[in-house]
Amino acid sequence: MGSATRACACSVTVRIRDAGFADIGAVVAIERVSFSEPWSEGMFRAHLRGDINTFLVAHEGEAVIGFAIAHTVVDESELLNIAVDQYMRGRGVGAILLDAICGHCAMRGSASMTLDVRASNTVARALYASHEFVQVGLRRRYYHVPEEDALILRAKLPMSVGRLPISR
Repeated sequence: MGSATRACACSVTVRIRDAGFADIGAVVAIERVSFSEPWSEGMFRAHLRGDINTFLVAHEGEAVIGFAIAHTVVDESELLNIAVDQYMRGRGVGAILLDAICGHCAMRGSASMTLDVRASNTVARALYASHEFVQVGLRRRYYHVPEEDALILRAKLPMSVGRLPISR
């Protein structure tokens, strides 16, 4: 995959591209301030490899400001992780990343995407609802710090293809 560019509501230019090993430090830093149970550096490195993984970063200039990771098996994708730098939140970067990851997975042949989200994460749930994700299940006590249920959401793809120009 190549890169894509889109202006967000914050009057900055956000670029999306495939992640590389040089991005891991910035991704881990975003992860650590975003989640109570952050992924390790090794987990991110593992997702840079393999034919089923899509690992994208959003950047403004040289600064990585967000990331999204999904994997695709046959015609089903799962969004594994998505986060935006705490200083860039609320500016549309998450929506741009979600558009991009959905578009990439659709281009790989995926017909749908699933994800887990904390039941209390109203900001993320609103983002997913705006991208046509609907609840299809519940994982009781899925999260541990703090203990909380996860909602399982699903959307049909390619609902986001065409919203974001993606170049190869």
